[in-house]
Amino acid sequence: MTLQMNIGSVRRFAKVMKFGSWLQSIPNKVTPAPFRLVQIGSAYWQSRALFVAARLDVATVLGKESMDASALAGRVGANADALGRLMRLLAAIGVFEESAPMVFRNNKLSNCLRSDDPQSVRAMILMHNSEAISRPWFEQLEAGIRSGTPPFRLSHGEDLFDYLDHHADFDQLFSEAMDSVEALAGNGFATDLDWSQFERVIDIGGSRGAKALAILKRHPKLTALIVDRPQVVAEAQRYWANQHTEGVERLHFQAGDLFEAIPVSTGPRDIYLLSAVLHGFDDSNCIRALKLLREAIGNSGARVAVLEMVVPETGADIASASFDLQMFVGCRGRERTLSEWKSVIQASELVLDEVVHLQSLGCILVLRSE
Repeated sequence: MTLQMNIGSVRRFAKVMKFGSWLQSIPNKVTPAPFRLVQIGSAYWQSRALFVAARLDVATVLGKESMDASALAGRVGANADALGRLMRLLAAIGVFEESAPMVFRNNKLSNCLRSDDPQSVRAMILMHNSEAISRPWFEQLEAGIRSGTPPFRLSHGEDLFDYLDHHADFDQLFSEAMDSVEALAGNGFATDLDWSQFERVIDIGGSRGAKALAILKRHPKLTALIVDRPQVVAEAQRYWANQHTEGVERLHFQAGDLFEAIPVSTGPRDIYLLSAVLHGFDDSNCIRALKLLREAIGNSGARVAVLEMVVPETGADIASASFDLQMFVGCRGRERTLSEWKSVIQASELVLDEVVHLQSLGCILVLRSE
């Protein structure tokens, strides 16, 4: 029985995304080539401006108000002239709106920078533009491309996940950024797969459990077990102790490691969820993790939902190609084409049962044991 739901909506979403990809190609066609290359070459000006606005938490301070640069600067602790020019640049690229000379307010985009907005991606902006993540791009990308060594390792002397283990502040920011993936990618993972066929979601690498909770809210008979590193689990339990959100009482946590301790399935009504986990590994470690997962499944009949971006075999879009290079820069992982996923899955002695398409970035690869 298929797990795919909302197929009509999913197909319409795919058409819209294809149209959006075409629109993104227009500047290359209508802008003089030298100027377009300079635009691309200086795009980091925009990302750094966005980062500083997120650091100052300008969007949260603005809220639903309009505010001139002087008043805004007083609220966030900045120089009025410099902040006004920063805001003018961001408004020019569609983040914030300049409603009168040097008077600014939030718009659809900047609202997603507000700390109090349910679709906030502020943590993601802060994480991707942090010193830890930026340095490898600026310092070691060429060396990494030449040698094949992830630039993060070249900059920091260790892999990303080892770095997280002893940089608590960055580890917390990383977890907050991972929790904002739903805002980034939409809720198709929760609506376009028929989770009602299961009783328990075992969310491996689930951080605070935001994705699992989104599923539980739609399926009151489901429970979820979140498995992550001990410090992540401890922080998540502290976080939820002060929250009164629907479904949180059905969230359970367990310290574990995808390469060491995966909870054993108890039956066919279990489904393991790995959301944006496997793309962080090279093929050999991806296969190793899936083989351990295969052992945890045993003969229970449980299935696995692998939520990942799937890169087109040719003509990759900007999003998938960008995330793929980030996987190289930050760790030894990669975004994969469907044929690459099939190769990894086959080597792990699991079977690709179904590809569930979503009204969001990525899709869910449903796996079972042979």
